[in-house]
Amino acid sequence: MSALICGSFAFDTIMVFNDKFKNHILPEQVHIINVSFLVPDLRREFGGCAGNIAYNLNMLGGDALPMGTVGTDFASYAEWMDTCDIPRTHVTTIDHSYSAQAFITTDTDDNQITAFHPGAMNYSHQNKVSQAKEVTIGIVSPDGRQGMIEHASQFVAAEIPFIFDPGQGLPMFDGNELLQFIEQASWVIVNDYEWQLMQERTALTAQEIVKRVRALIVTKGAEGSMIYTDKTLYSIPSAKVKAANDPTGCGDAFRGGLLYGLMKDIDWETTGRIASLMGAIKIEHHGTQNHRVTIEEFKQRFKENFGYTLLM
Repeated sequence: MSALICGSFAFDTIMVFNDKFKNHILPEQVHIINVSFLVPDLRREFGGCAGNIAYNLNMLGGDALPMGTVGTDFASYAEWMDTCDIPRTHVTTIDHSYSAQAFITTDTDDNQITAFHPGAMNYSHQNKVSQAKEVTIGIVSPDGRQGMIEHASQFVAAEIPFIFDPGQGLPMFDGNELLQFIEQASWVIVNDYEWQLMQERTALTAQEIVKRVRALIVTKGAEGSMIYTDKTLYSIPSAKVKAANDPTGCGDAFRGGLLYGLMKDIDWETTGRIASLMGAIKIEHHGTQNHRVTIEEFKQRFKENFGYTLLM
């Protein structure tokens, strides 16, 4: 039983600005903005939504099958995937392109400014859902625009339930296109900012969306998350963190936990808490794929946070 994770693979260059953006970006001058941030701390990490989600799902013992397009510079990432036992069966190299690249600057308030070069991601439509075998669930996460559209339709054609996770790709789609994704998907997940944008573009309320999907999940960072179903609204608390070191990739860690719960047919209250704890574990570590946890350690932290034993 595999989860087909359609999305990006990217190299993340993460820079830490030891101040607050708001101290340097003047609202009355945004029409002529010209700022420079000194970033003494810089790291280059393996990232991208498909890679990150697969990494987190596999850590929980799930069976992740990532699908994406990469460039000729992917060799070091490929070695890392092999080390982590993440299959590359559906990772396609585009010969004339670089892999996607994200350049992320984070300030002391955990705000982020990101510049993103899509590169090979723009060719994601060359991969087909039908190429993957023994898939029982899928996710359409941020990727090339055409790839996201086609993969959603292909999941429907293959009768595979999937999560629509537009993420930072949401602005690429107008209201009608978002409505089409919602009609096709079994679940929808967005953060609180993306939720506001989705409501503006579709004119749908949460109650109207859950008439079309099994659940709408809205993540709210340290405030936890909300899971809307047609019968119940679940308020999921955040998990305690030892140190909030790097928010980059926390959403993907949450999605790895969400997929695990769905694949195991776990109730929503527990699934949401699994996802919440995955996000907390991730934020304690710099980079998107540098955190580690054993199943026993995860179960112990789950009980400490939520007061009951998790059966895995």
